[in-house]
Amino acid sequence: MHLLTALANSIVGLGVIGVLVGMFLESAAIPIPSEIILPYAGYLVAIGRTGWVEAGVAAMLGGLLGAIASYAVAYFGGRALFSPLIRRHELDRAEAWFQRYGDRAVFFGRLVPGVRTYISLPAGLTAMPFGRFVLYSILGALPWTVVFMVLGFQGGRHWTRAVHFEHWVVLVGVVIVVGWALWFWRHRRSRRA
Repeated sequence: MHLLTALANSIVGLGVIGVLVGMFLESAAIPIPSEIILPYAGYLVAIGRTGWVEAGVAAMLGGLLGAIASYAVAYFGGRALFSPLIRRHELDRAEAWFQRYGDRAVFFGRLVPGVRTYISLPAGLTAMPFGRFVLYSILGALPWTVVFMVLGFQGGRHWTRAVHFEHWVVLVGVVIVVGWALWFWRHRRSRRA
C-alpha cells in the first residue's frame, strides 16, 4: 500500500494531467487510490490551478478510459484469461449472476472501494452491452468523484495532511456515497410503486 501511495503522490505532482493518468490507472485495475487522486483534484481547484470543470472532466475521463481498457481486456481475453485463477463452475455462477444484475453491479460497484477498480472485468467477460457499461460506469463514478473532489476542495491547502487520515477520508466518502445510493434506490423504487 505504501508503494501505491508513493506512486499516487508522484502522479498527482503532474497536476490535472496527473488526475487523468491516476484515475485511468485506478480504473484499469491498477489499485492507485482514487481517495488520494480525487481530493488532489479538488485541492487544485481550491488553490486556483484549475477549474471545477477541467478537474472533473480529467477525473471522469481518466476513470472512464481506464474502465474501458479493463472491459476490453476481459472482453477479448474471455474465459481463458480468468480460468487459471477461477474454477469453471465459479465462473459459470459469476457470469450468470452478472448477466442478471450487471447494470446494478456496475453502477453500485463504482461506489465501493476496491470493487470499483475491478468491476469492469466481469462486465467485459460477460459481454455486457458497451453503451450500457459506459452509461452505468459514468453514473456510478459521478457521485464518488464529486464527493472526493469536494473533500479535497474543502481541505484546501491542508490536503497533504489528509493523506495521513486517508482511512477516515475513505470512510466519510463511503458513508456519503452509500447514503446517496440508498436514497437513489428508495426514490426509484417508490416511483415504480
